This record gives sequence, C-alpha cells and structure tokens, in this order.
Amino acid sequence: MDIVFTDSPTADETEAVSANIGAHAEIAWPGAGYRSFGFLLKDPQTGEIEGGLTGYALYQWMFVQFLSVSEKMRGKGYGAKLMERAEAWARQEGLDGIWLDTFSFQAPDFYEKLGFEVFGTIEDHPVGARRIFMKKRLVRETG
Repeated sequence: MDIVFTDSPTADETEAVSANIGAHAEIAWPGAGYRSFGFLLKDPQTGEIEGGLTGYALYQWMFVQFLSVSEKMRGKGYGAKLMERAEAWARQEGLDGIWLDTFSFQAPDFYEKLGFEVFGTIEDHPVGARRIFMKKRLVRETG
C-alpha cells in the first residue's frame, strides 16, 4: 500500500476518505443523518452568487462551514439574514443546535449578537490571534 500526497484532493478522493469515517461512525453510533446544505445569496438579474452559507447537519446539530458575503453586498444585513434562514431551517428540521468556528479577526462579535457562545479556542492560531469555536443550542418548542 502506498501513501500518496496531494495538495488538492478531488471531491471523489475526499468522499472516499470520509465514507470510511461515516461507515464506522454509523456502526458505533447509528443515526448520524449527515446532510450537506447551502443557502446562496444570488443576484436575481445576473444569477451571480454574491455569498452564502454552507455546511452540514450531523447528529442533530448544524455545522456552519462557510458564511460569506461579497464586498459589494456587505453592510446590508445579508450575513444576519443568511444566519436567520439557516437557523429557521435547523429548527424546522428538528436540530438541537448550531456550531461554527471563526477567528478573532473575523466575526466573533457578529455571532455573539446572534446568540452564539464560545465553547473553545485555540490560542495563536494564527500567531497573535485565535480560533474561536461557538455554539447556539436551539430550544425546541413543546406544545
């Protein structure tokens, strides 16, 4: 067996690796329910994607992998709108919470305003800054 380095694995190569993890996890703890999702910020005139939010749901939690808004669309509330839509979807799907990571020089204050709390950090990642892990537990309505 060879170990082969690639600095840009294809989607199929990544899937081949992650499939092993998913198969093992499903045996060890059934019910992962992995699903990827995306909310795209599209210009209705041109069809251009000006940002969006992507991630996945796994074991009843949503992970926000990427959230971005193009430079020309910033400051118009689209980041918050994307997060609101994602949270509404998570609630609709019966998910228990949302988690994400950001850097100290990016948007931790933005997420805190949306009700997220820090549950972990990596100091000096990158040097002089930190990586911040945040979560928001969703309260299910009972009736």
